[in-house]
Amino acid sequence: MMSIFRRGRSGPGRVTVQEAAALTGRGNAESGGDAVLLDVRETHEWQAGHAPRAVHLPLSALASGAGLPAQAQARPLVVICRSGNRSLRAAELLAARGAEVVDVIGGMSDWAGAGLPVVDTRGGNGTVA
Repeated sequence: MMSIFRRGRSGPGRVTVQEAAALTGRGNAESGGDAVLLDVRETHEWQAGHAPRAVHLPLSALASGAGLPAQAQARPLVVICRSGNRSLRAAELLAARGAEVVDVIGGMSDWAGAGLPVVDTRGGNGTVA
């Protein structure tokens, strides 16, 4: 596993959108790609636009004790929100539960700004709400 997910640090690691894309198989990196991009924004934000193949679990549900969706269980997690604030909180919660997790600096705003793909719930071009 990449050292970015190492355990025992004071808090979860933080990555750029480019690193997040590589870790989740959306970049041009030859290695990595096994981590899950977990979007913790609320449903209306997710529906407006999210990264392709991301998994959705709102921070509000996670904070209430919801478990991870099946496709995100037992895999390294790269957590993203709109700007990076909620994802840091979610990463801290997940790390406390023993997950291998990092959060994305700048969130979906920086993801879209870097030219990475954003789709809506119908698979069309999405927007960051």
